Amino acid sequence: MKKLLTLIFTTFLAVTLAACGGDEGNTSESSDGESKKIVVGATAVPHAEILEQAAPILKEKGIELEITEFSGYELINQALVEGDLDANFFQHIPYLELEKEEKGYDIVKAGGIHIEPIGIYSKKYDKLEDVEDGATVLISSNKPDHGRILALFEKEGLIKLADGVEKGSATLDDIVENPKNLKFDFEYAPEILPQVYNQGEGDLVVINSNYALEFDINPIEDSLAIEEGSQDNPYVNIIAVNAGDEDKEEIKTLVEVLQSKEIQDFILENYDGAVVPASE
Repeated sequence: MKKLLTLIFTTFLAVTLAACGGDEGNTSESSDGESKKIVVGATAVPHAEILEQAAPILKEKGIELEITEFSGYELINQALVEGDLDANFFQHIPYLELEKEEKGYDIVKAGGIHIEPIGIYSKKYDKLEDVEDGATVLISSNKPDHGRILALFEKEGLIKLADGVEKGSATLDDIVENPKNLKFDFEYAPEILPQVYNQGEGDLVVINSNYALEFDINPIEDSLAIEEGSQDNPYVNIIAVNAGDEDKEEIKTLVEVLQSKEIQDFILENYDGAVVPASE
């Protein structure tokens, strides 16, 4: 059942949110040589929503934004490399680095936009102090998130990691103390964890804020503990492009708009701390 759900939720969903005329695919110029189009791939919440807010500002600057929405992570970098996108907006740096290592992608960061704190949720417990011995913890199958998840569990006093281990790169093997004998299950694609939580599976469920928001789960009010969303967080979500494209004027303008006060204010006002802007 887990594998079936994973397949369902990781299937590519190409939804054009801002359609525009002309050729499909990469950036193109209109006949007057001024107006340009960029195609950006993104997951729905908050990435596509943030891009929608940026679209009118970009239009004023002569750039037409087309947003292609994906239901899961797996195909977005591939679409970028294959030339279907000019940029994407869904991932943090550890995820990108793993993709580059495993698949040989030549993709780079064009700019950091926001952080989505990761949280611990439960339908069984009202507070972490009540967690019983042998409780099950459902976490993402996305390996780059394991370090931040374990760092959060250590911060909350539920486990202890080995001395000298860099918190962001810790693995389950680095747990040296587990007084409650928590059982970590990491077989779930991150996008199905909110559904799993709503169905009451697992004693604790760890969910990325973007997916929590998609299922009307409030990361601030509903979580038992949540990762700090400081601007120094290494898990900043980025605009990513193929190497060399980061210097294109339209990509620089996209990043500038997304980092602008107007968009940062939108993030602060719209997500109530569940998504935190990351000015650079």
